[in-house]
Amino acid sequence: MLHLTDESSEISRRDILGHAALGAAVLGAASLFPLSAEAARVPMPESGAFQIAFRNQHTGESFSGAYRMGNRYLPEAFKRINVVLRDFRMNEVFPIDPRVIDILYMVRAKTGQGNRTFEVLSGYRSPRTNAMLRKASGGVAKNSLHLTGQAIDFRLDGVSTRSLNKTACALEAGGVGYYPRSNFVHVDTGRVRHWG
Repeated sequence: MLHLTDESSEISRRDILGHAALGAAVLGAASLFPLSAEAARVPMPESGAFQIAFRNQHTGESFSGAYRMGNRYLPEAFKRINVVLRDFRMNEVFPIDPRVIDILYMVRAKTGQGNRTFEVLSGYRSPRTNAMLRKASGGVAKNSLHLTGQAIDFRLDGVSTRSLNKTACALEAGGVGYYPRSNFVHVDTGRVRHWG
């Protein structure tokens, strides 16, 4: 995990080198997992570039651009994605599972909102943040996949969370949690399951 300084959200060269092996391992491991049957039916973009756009609700930071070319994830894109989806409370960066970004891409494609920006409420969570949130709410799992960078909580402007939930569940690409009172959907790369 990587700590950012309070003065800047820039990552130092030493931090990048120190965490390059971990990031490469996550990207390499992700390419070993096949997409679900439903996910595999999502057409390849004409350019071959899979584009995604999201904004962190808490920090205002964003990512917009290609994160994958064909079946190859782009390490440079994930350097930025990992920062935007960091645990902002502890200022810790952790590699995000590229497959969870694929799930967001598929949800957006299936809703017909190909150019919209996701609002992300939570990406990676440190153990300390997860424990704090568990104390404040009964809806936070002790062994949450947020702890391993495998989960994202989100909204998509112009699409109801009910519709997002239905779309994500139909993909059968991982776990889907529906939180209508808090107005967000959770997706993860764990086993297929639904709740909420």
